[in-house]
Amino acid sequence: MTQEQFNSLVDAISDSVTEKLKAEGVTTTPAAAPAAAPAPAASKSKSSKGPPPGPKVVVTSIKDRPDEFGIFLEMASHLPAALPVLGAKIASIPSLLDRSALGGRGASTFLLLLGAVAVAALAAEAVLRLLTHSLRTRLSSDAGPEFGLRSLAHVSALALFDGLGVLAVWVICHGAVGAWFTGSTGQDKLAAAVLTGIFSWRLYMLVFRIILQPNLKAARLCDVLDQDARGMYLRIAAVMLVIILGRILGQVLIAIGTPHEAMIAYQVVGAVAYVCAFLWLVLRSREAARQWFVGLGTLAPVIGAIGRKWVPLATAFFLALGATQIYGAIAERAHVASAMLLTLTIVVGILIFETLMQAVVRRLDSLIASHKAGRTTTTLPDIVARCVRVAVIIAAAVAIAQGWVVEVFALASEDEWAQLTTSSRTAGFTLFFAFVLWELLKFVTDPYMGQKNKSAAQAIADGDAAASPASRISTMMPLLRRSAAVLIALVAVMIALDDFGVNITPLIAGASVFGIAISFGSQTLVKDIVSGIFYLTDDAFRVGEYIDCGKAKGTVEGFTLRSIKLRHQNGQVHTIPFGQLGQITNFSRDWITTKFNLRFARDTDIEKLRKAAKKIGADMMEIPAIKSDILAPFKMQGVADITDNALLVRFKFTAKPGNPAAIQREAIKRMFNTLPTLGIEFAKEGAAVVLHTTTASVNPGQVTPSASDTPVDTMAADMPKAAAS
Repeated sequence: MTQEQFNSLVDAISDSVTEKLKAEGVTTTPAAAPAAAPAPAASKSKSSKGPPPGPKVVVTSIKDRPDEFGIFLEMASHLPAALPVLGAKIASIPSLLDRSALGGRGASTFLLLLGAVAVAALAAEAVLRLLTHSLRTRLSSDAGPEFGLRSLAHVSALALFDGLGVLAVWVICHGAVGAWFTGSTGQDKLAAAVLTGIFSWRLYMLVFRIILQPNLKAARLCDVLDQDARGMYLRIAAVMLVIILGRILGQVLIAIGTPHEAMIAYQVVGAVAYVCAFLWLVLRSREAARQWFVGLGTLAPVIGAIGRKWVPLATAFFLALGATQIYGAIAERAHVASAMLLTLTIVVGILIFETLMQAVVRRLDSLIASHKAGRTTTTLPDIVARCVRVAVIIAAAVAIAQGWVVEVFALASEDEWAQLTTSSRTAGFTLFFAFVLWELLKFVTDPYMGQKNKSAAQAIADGDAAASPASRISTMMPLLRRSAAVLIALVAVMIALDDFGVNITPLIAGASVFGIAISFGSQTLVKDIVSGIFYLTDDAFRVGEYIDCGKAKGTVEGFTLRSIKLRHQNGQVHTIPFGQLGQITNFSRDWITTKFNLRFARDTDIEKLRKAAKKIGADMMEIPAIKSDILAPFKMQGVADITDNALLVRFKFTAKPGNPAAIQREAIKRMFNTLPTLGIEFAKEGAAVVLHTTTASVNPGQVTPSASDTPVDTMAADMPKAAAS
């Protein structure tokens, strides 16, 4: 290596190390020039001991390095000196606008012309709104949610009329720029910026006018009172105008060459002014905001909670916004302020989106025949709105996260974030699709879930002993829905893990081995599950039906994958594994025939007794409370037995399952009240009411004697004691 090559290499290494240390905040001392080249022999001897020494670097202590807060305070200390410069630059703007010396317009002429154009644009919007007031009033009369699609059409028409005013503003502002401010002078650029800002202001306010409708209560899309809506609209307009004018002034200051320190001071002063304007809006419009947000809380509980705590939450948010603006300006980290502004824009956008979406959903709900004002059932528009809401929130969260994670905190680079979002996009779509599928499944199955009858304890408490059992699909739906939920969750999680690069093959293999181990180690559990599946497939019982499984009797209250819960008529709850159920006797299917015996005197006229029983049965068919439950009227079946001192006569009737004991009690009561007046006497000595019932099984015509502990038999204690005399 020649002397020149060696010197070039040393200089390159020194420059590289110095630049790197400067970037890390480490100071270095200038290196001495390299010494003259040694003799070849000496060079050879030194080469055996290592490379020649490089430039000497002196590193300061870490505690001597300036921190971020110290730099911020040092830069902030320069602001007071920059304020007079800023004031002087603002004061010089009118003189800079005077181009009369160059044959152009003077400052006063220019400002008068610009003001006239602005007033004309705003006046055109107001005149159009005044001319269309009567038509807009008629349209608003049918813009309530109860008018359905017609309401949507009228709301759209009102938005179109409001948009015509904004269109007039654009035509006048754009025409004025093309007619009088087409040059490249400072006057023309300022006029174009001001007129564009006026149009932007009215365009932004168009969205709030459509939602708040200050003068049309019927067409208002949020739940805010008239006076509060008008006040809130005017305050929002004032705050938006302040922001737009502040941005225009900042552009002018940059154009006239304002020093950097003065521009930082302007940004700080502007941030303070914006925060004061927002806090004024928060405090003066707190009641309107509370009404608005709480009204949205029915379908969006988070927004409702914000409405109830509006003042402290909004105050903290806008103070944080101002603090980040000031920090970003002084520390010259514009991305911090940009991230906070993006967050504010997204939050306001979500609020507007939620308001518009709920307004549309309410109008679509009114088209449903079963819609009621106080409904609690979920409709298809609600499901669609919920899915769209989740998609919008996910997109907003990703946008906010990118601004803060990548640009502010620098936790990931642009390339790393792009790689992360690319790999997670498919996973996010999979999870979102699983969520949509689950919501649709709930919507389809909710009507059947709602058909579950009340438990026995609830029925007794409500005086409803004849609550109807659930249908077959309602009985099986909880099990099916749980199984579908587990399947959807497992498949979605597996696909998402695969999208993130996780190898799911070992997970599937491990789950298979674990499943086999569980199967061998829990044969009883498997038996219970399989038995339950077959019981449900055979439709052996449903929720709300009274069954006898040999081990216990009671009303089916519910079941899981492994067991069934039976509520006894005395209140006990039996939990029985499916594998131990055995034979099922169902007392709640199709119909039930009840038979019972009564003892009468030996000389009783059987024909008269038969006619009397038939008359009682006909009268009972006219009782509104029980006539719909009687399938075959009460009648005498015949003499069952003859004893020494009595005739044992059997009576029967057929009714729907549920509460035949009530019909039996009514029949016996009428017999005790009617038969003695007809000369028909009950047995005198040792006579007693002998109650014997039979119930029909699932197949009509197959009659089986019941045990003495059926639901009907429990009513024997309520029989009148006159039968025993």
